[in-house]
Amino acid sequence: MQPIQVRSEIKQLKKVLVHRPGEELLNLTPSTLEELLFDDIPDLSLAQEEHDRFTDILRDNGVEVVYLEDLMAETLDANEGLREKFLDQYLEESGTTDKDILEKAKAYLEKIEDTKEFVEKTMAGLTLKELGLFKKEDLHQMVVGKSYLAINPMPNLYFTRDPFSSVGNGAVVNRMYSVTRNRETIYCDYIFRFHPEYKAVPDLYGRDNPYHIEGGDTFNANENTLLIGISQRTQYEAIELLAKKLFFGENENKIEKIYALKIDESRAFMHLDTVFTQIDYDAFTYHPAIIKEMEVKVITPGDNNELHIETASGKLEDILATALGIEKVRLIPCGGGDPIAAEREQWNDGSNTLTISPGKVLVYKRNVVTNQVLRNEGIEVLELDASNLTVGRGGPRCMSMPLVRED
Repeated sequence: MQPIQVRSEIKQLKKVLVHRPGEELLNLTPSTLEELLFDDIPDLSLAQEEHDRFTDILRDNGVEVVYLEDLMAETLDANEGLREKFLDQYLEESGTTDKDILEKAKAYLEKIEDTKEFVEKTMAGLTLKELGLFKKEDLHQMVVGKSYLAINPMPNLYFTRDPFSSVGNGAVVNRMYSVTRNRETIYCDYIFRFHPEYKAVPDLYGRDNPYHIEGGDTFNANENTLLIGISQRTQYEAIELLAKKLFFGENENKIEKIYALKIDESRAFMHLDTVFTQIDYDAFTYHPAIIKEMEVKVITPGDNNELHIETASGKLEDILATALGIEKVRLIPCGGGDPIAAEREQWNDGSNTLTISPGKVLVYKRNVVTNQVLRNEGIEVLELDASNLTVGRGGPRCMSMPLVRED
């Protein structure tokens, strides 16, 4: 079996990549929430308990769970001198140009002997106090609203869906929308270049491209077709670059057509999977606000390594039926069609489901209206009781990157 094998959103999930929330959440403060893309500060111990329940549900349903922090530690341990190279690049991309901070951060991180502990510390970030740059006697001069971080944490890492996408047997290593999150892609970049098991996985995009694209906007409709959202987080220009690499690059993927769907650019609708996800062969859960005439660009290979692009508009259900090659799709509304419930539960990712197998989905327990509607439609619903994980604005699909699904 290939290290990555994903040609569907719904076939039996066999292996998934996650990140257990770590001390990066402890370095969130009210003054950094907006910059670090959080709405509130989660309780770390509760977030970890919730995430452990999440992975327990996956394992109970036959899914092998692997952790980003483990794969990265294995990558560094398997390659002599790679930890030093990674550390230099990590510091270069840290966002600080203060030479004193960089020198002290390097010395601090070099002293960590255990590789996994080292990796987790790079994810957690570093404070001025840890580097000896804020002492007890400085406390009376502390200013409310000022950041006392030396290197920012990466608190969004438990949303492993976004830094890359699994497409066929390859990985679309993304350039992300915000500077805060683009730093996260350093881990998958190293894993797909140097990990003993994953280094043969082709990178179908590349983190150094100028246009941003994120995994929450990328859907495997089938082995030949992708759906990609044009959203707050994904630019159309990135989709064209990806299409050229998929169609004309040296890789073995089977993608022949891409549907680029335009959605509203807002934090509430940040990704395509924030407003709809596939849950069965013919069924999707969706946010009612997107059911209108949608603009779609259909991209296929043209002559002389050029793209053939057709622009059209239509209803979501018609676009999806055409993309899947079926007569009709079922659209199941978030909130059961009630406008208050729809808006409330979509904010807590009521439309963001992780499909374990056709007709079996993992969802947040708190979205009670939507979950009952799914049951009424014959969908098997596995509920995750969580209230801390939600403050990062991501659901079960966001917290998981499928590595292997049954063909």
